[in-house]
Amino acid sequence: MALTTLIYDGTFEGLLSAVYEVYAHHLQLVKLHTGEWHNSALFENVITVTTDETRAARVLKGLKERVSHIGIQRLYAAHLAGIAGEDINLLGYMRYAFDSPVNIEEDYGNKYVTRVSELVRMVRREKHRMEAFVRFQQLTDGTFYAGVEPDFNVLPLLIRHFKSRYADQKWMIYDIKRKYGVYYDLHDTQFVEMDFADLNKPNSVVAAFAEDESVYQHLWKNYFNSVNIASRKNTKLHVRHIPKRYWKHLTEKI
Repeated sequence: MALTTLIYDGTFEGLLSAVYEVYAHHLQLVKLHTGEWHNSALFENVITVTTDETRAARVLKGLKERVSHIGIQRLYAAHLAGIAGEDINLLGYMRYAFDSPVNIEEDYGNKYVTRVSELVRMVRREKHRMEAFVRFQQLTDGTFYAGVEPDFNVLPLLIRHFKSRYADQKWMIYDIKRKYGVYYDLHDTQFVEMDFADLNKPNSVVAAFAEDESVYQHLWKNYFNSVNIASRKNTKLHVRHIPKRYWKHLTEKI
């Protein structure tokens, strides 16, 4: 039985699109790869998965018919762990859910269900750690800023907590490792990114901000200037980190 490599973009929508390809092509042995593919072995079966919103939505709809709302939340949380090689376990979980005649969420005898549960616990611990230890510093424009470097991509999971706790303050939490942040403007939140490439500072941007707040002020001012220039808008950033239609899955119940 031939092994097929599915190359996808690493996003949750891309993963759902890969699941669609698995069933559309009746694939059995599958592995996943993100980024460029350099292996040129003869007769190797490789499929480049195009992230498709319609197909992803179709797969997600099918999952909702087979696992609970909490199960969807947990699956997404496991994806946010962002651990290399774990996407094959998420794929295995979804295939098991689709192929089983009964709900599989409590079937811890299955290796995929067990691994997803482990990933969720890891992400949950990091989420709670960030909620407890994020420290803001107030800047001259009144914004409260915190730079963080979480082990996992938990920033989307922090929105509800900090939006509730600091509803009357403008704030931004910036994930230095993943180079994006969440900004709250007293009404809504949005994902932002700033370019630190020109900073002649230590590797720790947190330390740099502590030493010289003007560094942040300069970047922040440039960010607001750039988002008002149509040619410089990063319309794909939001989708890369978490499409808004998936926000409803990000609750405290992971």
